[in-house]
Amino acid sequence: MPNLTINGQSYFADAPPDTPLLWVIREDLRLTGTKYGCGIGLCGSCTVHIGGMAVRSCSITGGEVDGASITTIEGLNPSSAHPVQQAWIEHQVPQCGYCQSGQIMQAAALLAVNPSPSEQQIVEGMNGNLCRCATYSRIVGAVKRAAEIMKEGASHA
Repeated sequence: MPNLTINGQSYFADAPPDTPLLWVIREDLRLTGTKYGCGIGLCGSCTVHIGGMAVRSCSITGGEVDGASITTIEGLNPSSAHPVQQAWIEHQVPQCGYCQSGQIMQAAALLAVNPSPSEQQIVEGMNGNLCRCATYSRIVGAVKRAAEIMKEGASHA
């Protein structure tokens, strides 16, 4: 029974330690913002942060992250005020929206390590997060805008 810290709260998962983290998050804890896409870590829909790094939750087990700090889309910013979330809304990124929580989590992790990425760095940093609606140009624009919002916030601090 893994002890998980998700979005700042401690949980004892009632799942075998070899259960993919995605299913622990969605089924046991009912945090359904993290989505199932492919089940083999190729689409990015299930992206969460583990220790601040973007990780595909379908490709890691609950037992492997016992004691780690995990953030899901629900915990990125409970009031949806994270700069990436603000930029996503401003740029009207989603069409169907299914992949967007994974896209947002990937973008937030990218900006945490590179707060001023070039367009090429954004494309490379978001590579592997698939969008069946092909809103890639809006995603790139929103990541650029999120970086601007972060800079504006830092200059006001």
